[in-house]
Amino acid sequence: MTWIPWNTQLRELAKQCQYLEALTLYRQMLRCGSSPNAFSFPFALKSSASLPLPLSGQQLHCQVIKSGCSQEPFVLTSLISMYCKFSSLGNARKVFDENPISNQLTVCYNALISGYALNSRVFDVIALFCRMREMGVSVNSVTMLGLVPVFSEPGYISVGMCFHCCCVKLGLNLDFSVANCLVTMYVKCGAIEFGRNLFDEMPKKGLITWNAMISGYAQNGLAADVLELYRKMETAGVCPDAVTFVGVLSSCANLGAVSVGHEVEQRIESSRLDLNPFLNNALINMYARCGNLVKARAIFDGMPVKSVVSWTAIIGGYGMHGYGEIAVELFNEMIKSGIRPDGAAFVSVLCACSHAGLTEKGLEYFSEMKMKHRLQPGPEHYSCVVDLLGRAGRLNEALELIKSMQVKPDGAVWGALLGACKIHRNVEMAELAFERVIEFEPTNIGYYVLLSNIYSEAENLEGVLKVRVMMRERKLKKDPGFSYVEYKGRVHLFLAGDRSHPQKKEIYRMVDELEALVKKLAGCKDNEERRNKEALLGMGVHSEKLAIVFGLLNSEPGTEIVVIKNLRMCEDCHLFFKGVSKIVTRQLVVRDATRFHHFRDGHCSCKDYCTKIDLILKLRNLLEACGVPVQLGGCKCNNMCSNAVWIPENETGSRERADDQPAID
Repeated sequence: MTWIPWNTQLRELAKQCQYLEALTLYRQMLRCGSSPNAFSFPFALKSSASLPLPLSGQQLHCQVIKSGCSQEPFVLTSLISMYCKFSSLGNARKVFDENPISNQLTVCYNALISGYALNSRVFDVIALFCRMREMGVSVNSVTMLGLVPVFSEPGYISVGMCFHCCCVKLGLNLDFSVANCLVTMYVKCGAIEFGRNLFDEMPKKGLITWNAMISGYAQNGLAADVLELYRKMETAGVCPDAVTFVGVLSSCANLGAVSVGHEVEQRIESSRLDLNPFLNNALINMYARCGNLVKARAIFDGMPVKSVVSWTAIIGGYGMHGYGEIAVELFNEMIKSGIRPDGAAFVSVLCACSHAGLTEKGLEYFSEMKMKHRLQPGPEHYSCVVDLLGRAGRLNEALELIKSMQVKPDGAVWGALLGACKIHRNVEMAELAFERVIEFEPTNIGYYVLLSNIYSEAENLEGVLKVRVMMRERKLKKDPGFSYVEYKGRVHLFLAGDRSHPQKKEIYRMVDELEALVKKLAGCKDNEERRNKEALLGMGVHSEKLAIVFGLLNSEPGTEIVVIKNLRMCEDCHLFFKGVSKIVTRQLVVRDATRFHHFRDGHCSCKDYCTKIDLILKLRNLLEACGVPVQLGGCKCNNMCSNAVWIPENETGSRERADDQPAID
């Protein structure tokens, strides 16, 4: 058998990514007495690099030298690429430098530039490109395709723009692949406007171009722009693929655009992509975050193979809706099925425990993460546990946990403690947490507003003014609260006190009518609801209230109205929706910045988790104002249920039994 059929078979096996079979064939060729040549080595080297098998690669390099093929351009580039994939950049550079012809060959420069980029050696990439230009070696589109991706980090945007200019000067920006690569670079750097301008200027846009822009918008949180671009893509007649659908579904999840998500699901089924696990995971996340937990669970149950991502998505969905017990059951079921939880899975279950007040269970999982599963907790896990302890009123434990962290606490960790201080009116610890959190996120307006509210509730006007001065000096403005609801495929946005909507007259008329009915309902009940009536008197027209009323005006009885709000819902609006749900024949669903609230028949799925804490704290403040010292105690649920009470101390300083005290519901 001559070497020609051997090379043909090697090429076909390497082309079909059957790398192990290709190397087996290469050994068989040697045993048969056939000698490899310059056409044999590139396929063998590629197979060794892809597996990867460094020892086999070195043996092949020796055979290249013995056969006298080391000066062949394709063999040279294959050797350089192989060593780069092994992360053996020293050997790759040695091959390049020891061959005189390398300095004159564009393909050799391209191979080494791509290798440096693959290993994130930014400065080596720039230095080699400069040498390439100095030597007068021509630059082509392959050079730029290997070089540009290394600048896809925000810190390198200016360098990336320089190479964009270089592409324009050399006329390479007209190359379709290079233009796609530049668009991807800009969106990954967060320079969305530059990416969109380049996208709009491209005379020809393929599927990769549309996907690059859609993914860029999705990764930068610009969900509305994703849906707008998706519609334009459909109008242009470009057929979407799985990558497109993942970006669109994540945006539907952020916006709560369930009808668009349902439309995408139908497209997925018609495209026969419904068995794609990535798309199923995206659908689970989308339906859960849009309020349709039943549909999310149905997709999850229908998956033949469930990965840890699938379990994480459904656990996170139940946690967000306040069903912590079910989330815990699913997490335990995942472990029993043999799937090892990862860091993201623990974040989901810890958040679920936090939202449901399952403090001890959450602490148990946090301990198991380190001891049983040998996972090192990151800042995201510590922030969940700090939130868990903080909501339970165990602020000192939360602070001690932060001090004992094995990794440096970030802004989210200190922000969780600051949020807990807001719930429990701890001004001193709030000031400490605020000082730390603005070191990491000095422009995050939410933390300034949070501290201002803490000062305001403590009637510390000096503190409020101090925060406002800081915001003014740093030119920070409070983000406006807004809510949106989807109706007939269109998202309707409302701001607080908004009067720009075409149905504003009908909306405000119904708001007045509902407020009157809810106040009347609250006024004819017992002492607790009389307190509720006092809270209702101070309510303003918040954005979520306008969105809910718009939904009531434009929906049929028995339907579900889902509203998405960018900030946390206030106690007064929470009380209002409970009252409205007694009056209207619809289920009201509000997703605020932290969780879902399902209102039906005067009850909320959160079981008044936060508002009961507020009522307890108000009673504590009232007792302390009367000179009665109090401390927290009473219920094994860590004071997260209606049995939590404030126990006055007797004259000797000892606590009276909690069972003898009336519960605050």
